[in-house]
Amino acid sequence: MNNADDNIASPRTKPLTARELARLMGVSQSAVSRAFTPGSSISPELRQRILKAAGELDYQPNAIASMLSTRRSNIAGIVVSEMQNPFYPTLIEKLSRGLQRVRLQSLMFNITRGSNIEEQLVALRQYNVDAVIIISATVLSGASVQWATDGRAAVLVNRTIPDLPLTSVSCDNVEGARAIADHFHALGRHRVSYVAGLPHTSTNLERQNAFVTRVAELGMRLIHSVAAGEYSYEAGHRAALEIARGEKTDAIFFANDILAAGGMDALRESAGLRVPEDVAVAGFDDVALARWPHYSLTTFRQPIDAIVEKTVSSVTQQLETPSLPPSRNPISGELIIRHSTVAEWLPEIIE
Repeated sequence: MNNADDNIASPRTKPLTARELARLMGVSQSAVSRAFTPGSSISPELRQRILKAAGELDYQPNAIASMLSTRRSNIAGIVVSEMQNPFYPTLIEKLSRGLQRVRLQSLMFNITRGSNIEEQLVALRQYNVDAVIIISATVLSGASVQWATDGRAAVLVNRTIPDLPLTSVSCDNVEGARAIADHFHALGRHRVSYVAGLPHTSTNLERQNAFVTRVAELGMRLIHSVAAGEYSYEAGHRAALEIARGEKTDAIFFANDILAAGGMDALRESAGLRVPEDVAVAGFDDVALARWPHYSLTTFRQPIDAIVEKTVSSVTQQLETPSLPPSRNPISGELIIRHSTVAEWLPEIIE
């Protein structure tokens, strides 16, 4: 006569079902289902015991059957755009891994320049995603986003939409922009300029407004404010040449590192200026190229891991408690000082 241990040990020709796993463990089938459903009502101990047994028995839940029975897809739709900034692929990769840890799969919706944004949002709803995470530099209307996220967990990452009550998680752009203005002031740079990417995005507005305000508070002069039109190397190159042709400036804050890289090359190679002796340059994000010796770019480091952690926890909390009120969550970053603003080797302040 076979017992449960014999059943576990014997080779199987068919995949183990949830009902069979429940019978072997002496738990209900619904408990097995809840163990694989993020945000479901089950004790951590029982969930861990079921997941451990499932791994040992090579049990895999049937995603389609689970979706039909729970009316949950366990899919998070991620809306992205403007992917030329390497900060965002890094963020999305880490975010996807974070979602997998809470048993949510990622489905990406890429809004390319010139594409129909409304069609992308319609497609997002058609996939019946449980959560919507918007990481798009493209300006989205509040009405379209509200429609797309209605009845779903939703988080805006690194942006906000005015008058739209959605949870947002971002780097503290105000803190970062003010820190860069303070750094320029400490270096004795008083004729400063700012280069925006997409001028009407919330990310840019927060950085620009905070920088301009702090510059005025410190008694510095804002010489140029240029809208590059996009967050690209080429746009930064063009913006820097425009600044170099105008009234003299001694420091430029570019809204991100890619713009700053293009700007530095333009200043050095086309305008014949020295960085940082003639013009100090700072960026924002701290992507990999900021650490390259050719740039050695002073920048404000975005706390990617903390942003991901808070985004994932915000999604799971909303799935568990749909009535949870929205919140804004700015997360502190770090000013990283390198040779694009400080020529001398000062190991106590330069990374």
